[in-house]
Amino acid sequence: MSGIKTTGEKKLMLFSGRAHPELAEEVAHQLGIGVVPTKAFDFANGEIYVRYQESARGADCFLIQSHTAPINKWIMEQLIMIDALKRASARSITVIVPFYGYARQDKKHRGREPISAKLIADLMKTAGADRIVTVDLHTDQIVGFFDGPVDHLFALPILADYVGAKVDRDKLTVVSPDAGRVRVADRWCDRLGAPLAIVHKRRDKDVANQVTVHEVVGDVEGRVCVLVDDMIDTGGTICAAADALFAHGAEDVIVTATHGVLSGPAADRLKNSKVSEFVFTNTLPTPSELELDKITVLSIAPTIARALREVFEDGSVTSLFEEQ
Repeated sequence: MSGIKTTGEKKLMLFSGRAHPELAEEVAHQLGIGVVPTKAFDFANGEIYVRYQESARGADCFLIQSHTAPINKWIMEQLIMIDALKRASARSITVIVPFYGYARQDKKHRGREPISAKLIADLMKTAGADRIVTVDLHTDQIVGFFDGPVDHLFALPILADYVGAKVDRDKLTVVSPDAGRVRVADRWCDRLGAPLAIVHKRRDKDVANQVTVHEVVGDVEGRVCVLVDDMIDTGGTICAAADALFAHGAEDVIVTATHGVLSGPAADRLKNSKVSEFVFTNTLPTPSELELDKITVLSIAPTIARALREVFEDGSVTSLFEEQ
């Protein structure tokens, strides 16, 4: 006999950056494993050092890092960690990005602009990533930016089932805060059996986060409205949309979003808003100053863990969402 036989057993290892370790620990708990110990620190000039404390040779490695603030630092750390796994002879490298940075820059609105979402995908591929797992991208087209498999997970079942369990569905109206979210809002309507309304808005192309709400399309008077979006950054868009709904006679407004970016004036805007509840998932850590009674954070960890198990066992990630 020539050659050497091996046991052929596969090994799953979960690694985490420093951006959101709590989520990594939750995912690890769901999988029944531990996060691989990692030594990571910043040099005096801001450069990042990473070294794994266990061998990754021949393992199927899953690296989780959410692109929270300071976003550029954590993206760079993730790229360095991917490179370290590649050089450690990992069998495969799956990158889990619960919140994908630069996703809003997914096309050229005007001349001389970058498509930064594509750049992030290129950087991950160049670093050595074989696959990306992410949650609720800003637009579906970003899936095609990465030259390899992308598993696009959805928080809709978690968020919609939470809202549906606490609100009288006969009074519920699902509201899209702009035309771009209509397709997602339609899925909410199908799941909850509720009608759809749309807030028409116009964004100032020269001023970031500057939105003027014009009108509400659909019947919201006397209704409990649930505004659905992928992310809330400064809170200006969503709070203006909620004000428009109240101005058109809405009885109550609940806001749901997968990603609570919550930067800048978001804290004050959410505190002072007439919205009764803001519901997010924990794809990003919630700032301590926003630990308000009206903010609810649901865990995305079970969904991510199920997807990682399907990937590791060569199963179907799509089957997790086929009921939609």
